[in-house]
Amino acid sequence: MASSLTKPFISILLILITLHVSAAPKREYYEIKMYRLKNSEQEARMDKFLKDAYLPALHRAGIKMVGVFKPILTDTSAGKLIYVLIPLKSLDMLVSLPKTLGKDQQYQTDGKDYLDAVYSNPPYSRIESTVLRAFEDRPFIKNTSLSSPKSERIYELRSYEGHTEKIHVNKVRMFNDGNEVGIFDRLGFNPVFYGEVIAGKSMPNLMYLTTFANKASRDAHWKSFTDDAEWNKVKVMPEYQNNVSKNTAYFLFPTEYSDI
Repeated sequence: MASSLTKPFISILLILITLHVSAAPKREYYEIKMYRLKNSEQEARMDKFLKDAYLPALHRAGIKMVGVFKPILTDTSAGKLIYVLIPLKSLDMLVSLPKTLGKDQQYQTDGKDYLDAVYSNPPYSRIESTVLRAFEDRPFIKNTSLSSPKSERIYELRSYEGHTEKIHVNKVRMFNDGNEVGIFDRLGFNPVFYGEVIAGKSMPNLMYLTTFANKASRDAHWKSFTDDAEWNKVKVMPEYQNNVSKNTAYFLFPTEYSDI
């Protein structure tokens, strides 16, 4: 009798464990595509393609929160730039996305100027791509809560490079176990994502994106961070010393058609 009761109980327990594991949150991946443009004509063509063809096609493919950004201060020697942030459920999704878009007839029609551009009149100069895996403590992208006009906002994309792979991992740990992520949340930095770069030109490094209503708000938030008691305890912990070799900030604003 006991045996007949035990078997169903074990079966139910295994089902519950399986459901729990399958329902456990997974970390997203991100691709940041940076388009280098030669002139305003290419910029206009890229804006039209992204707004009318690419973002709608990504939305149809189940990718709902795509960010499109431009530099606030353009380095004229490097030309114009457009950044596209694409959240992905898996690396398989990244690999299969071109095939998915290739089957989208609406995308093929709406994006014809870009997709069928001739060699003598391309819509961009080069594309650089960075692939990231979301942090454990922030596994999913989060839209900004800002309500200010997009044209006035400051989006700060930061890259922290490490001396070695092992030291880079230590800085990632500082964000998670050292609660840098929590401090940014508490101080209202409106973070969109945090990610470890798994393919890119400045490895080993991590990147994250925070958002502010304007430059004055950005400066005030960073002042509150440098003055924060918790941060001032974390930054002097022996285990987190000398874990960044280079810190680069890119100041961006979102296009009107950006989801973020």
